[in-house]
Amino acid sequence: MRRRLVNEINVVPYIDVMLVLLVIFMITAPLLTQGIRVDLPRLAAEPLPQEMIRDNRPLVVTVDAQGRMYMNIGEDPEEPLDSPVVVARTAAVLTRKPETPVLVRASERLPYGDVVAVMGLLTRAGAGKVGLVTRPLPMEQE
Repeated sequence: MRRRLVNEINVVPYIDVMLVLLVIFMITAPLLTQGIRVDLPRLAAEPLPQEMIRDNRPLVVTVDAQGRMYMNIGEDPEEPLDSPVVVARTAAVLTRKPETPVLVRASERLPYGDVVAVMGLLTRAGAGKVGLVTRPLPMEQE
């Protein structure tokens, strides 16, 4: 009596590998967040709605204490940018996706006038609304 060959693929090992990779990516993704170190001011404010963040990745302009600007888009997010570059990149993003949220992360040591100047650049680039990123207050101060 001859044996018949079975031509089925056993997918159970592939599912196991996929689940392991999923867990690894879920753990490492939050750790990969890089950026410029900025001392944000503390403020009791409501967080952005999750639907807005989930649907559109926000455009974030970071301004450090020396007034250097950085953006979370481009080849090197840790490279300081000039005002014309910030305006051009913001305009390009907002032309493609006008509903993109625009946020400013400014150091609390930065003079108020410099923060307003950055907000003016973003408005000139086409941002209808510009939000400010803050740190939450400690629980006992709320």
